Amino acid sequence: MTYTRDQLINALSYEYTLLCHDDFDPDVDMSSSDHRSYLNSLSYDELVSEACTDDIFTLDEFILNYG
Repeated sequence: MTYTRDQLINALSYEYTLLCHDDFDPDVDMSSSDHRSYLNSLSYDELVSEACTDDIFTLDEFILNYG
């Protein structure tokens, strides 16, 4: 299945929020808004790469979990 750029950005943003929820370090981690700006600067292919999916954890599963 093909996903839109907005779907990828929303899923990656949500994943980042969950990852930083209990372990946010302002000296190392971007704020949620900075991270979203970073994602907005990426191309579609770079967004897919940021999802770190493969044959075991597919992009479909990523979107299902975080989209």
